[in-house]
Amino acid sequence: MRGHSLLAGAAGAAALLLAAGLAESPAMARKALNVGPPIAMSDSFRMATAAAQTALSAGDIATASARIAQLSPANDFEIYVAAGLRFELAARRGDIQAQRIALTDMFKSSAVPPGDAPRLRYLAGLYSFYVGNYDDTMAQLNYAKTLGYEGVDATLLMADTYIRRNKPKDARAMTEQAFTQLRAEGKPIPAAWYDKAISLAYQTGDWAAVGMLYRERLAAYPSTGNWRSALVNYGSASGLSPQIQLDLYRLQAANGAMASERDYQSYAQLAEKNGNNAEAKAIVEAGRAAGKLSPTQATTVKLMKEVTPKATKEIAALPTAAKKAAAASDGSAALNVADSYFALSQFPQAVEQYRAAIAKGGIDLNRANTRLGVALARSGDLANARLTLAQAGGEWSNLAGLWSVWVDQQASRTAGVAPPASVTGG
Repeated sequence: MRGHSLLAGAAGAAALLLAAGLAESPAMARKALNVGPPIAMSDSFRMATAAAQTALSAGDIATASARIAQLSPANDFEIYVAAGLRFELAARRGDIQAQRIALTDMFKSSAVPPGDAPRLRYLAGLYSFYVGNYDDTMAQLNYAKTLGYEGVDATLLMADTYIRRNKPKDARAMTEQAFTQLRAEGKPIPAAWYDKAISLAYQTGDWAAVGMLYRERLAAYPSTGNWRSALVNYGSASGLSPQIQLDLYRLQAANGAMASERDYQSYAQLAEKNGNNAEAKAIVEAGRAAGKLSPTQATTVKLMKEVTPKATKEIAALPTAAKKAAAASDGSAALNVADSYFALSQFPQAVEQYRAAIAKGGIDLNRANTRLGVALARSGDLANARLTLAQAGGEWSNLAGLWSVWVDQQASRTAGVAPPASVTGG
């Protein structure tokens, strides 16, 4: 019999088992483990495991497999070491089911180091998830938790398990908990995790959460493609008013995220339906200039014939409409004039009219504050834009929040601040 001095040979396999499992997938890693007090292991078993480990290290899987199959462990530690070798062999073969079985065999031994047991239980849950045994996944994760394992990876795995069980509300709760853990640790939330959380919020119909999560994602990953995806996806929410949908297109254009014929065509059609003929005309012209709309494209050719004469009249009527609005008893007329200037990208004039409308009252303050905030930002007053957007509530709050992210990004560019390192992610 030998003691702790023999660990470098045979017991090294157990260390390799645990190290292989410390990765988040079946890929192997290497890490030495403290296995505690002196261990009893026979000379014959030590020599057999050393030969098996040598074959594994050399990549001779066939020889390693044969030698591991011949092992005859006689005590708990030998059971533990043999299971470790089977785990490493399975990992090299990419056999997840065999890895899970090897972990089960390890748990039959009392030689598992107490400090490694929580993590091993998590890994057992992970491999059970890979093979589709979700009951055991939950059992192992809960067991790991009772042993003190609080890793965010376990929280996300539990969320994924709830997703597979078609329990989006439970999955959302776990995802939110994982986000809280990462924030507490000062770590960034991966783009894929945001996507998971957004998908779950969609499934549960929580549009406030969808908007909040998109704002956070765009703040962390502010690429043009991400802006387009976020705005198109959020724009598909049921019950959005045409005015909010129109402002989502305006935000998409402000980000340079108009990427297709459909983007320009849908934006122009929506502007025309909302009575903004000059804006519709400008969008078609921009789409043609960008090469996204053909001058002969039937839908927009027809649209241009309809909106062009109306646009001229619309612009000519604005000064008179502004005078009438100034004399009105409430702010409704001024709000309409402000919206017209806003649609024409005449933002200083829009600011003046929105402020007049708010002062007179009798209007939708959330709509007025959202667009006033945008008009201020587009006029260069980013500080007051941020304060004004923060006052928007109701159905306009998510839109105002998305514009606030845009304002913050403009402020960063103006100040010469580098974008987040994660800008290329997601």
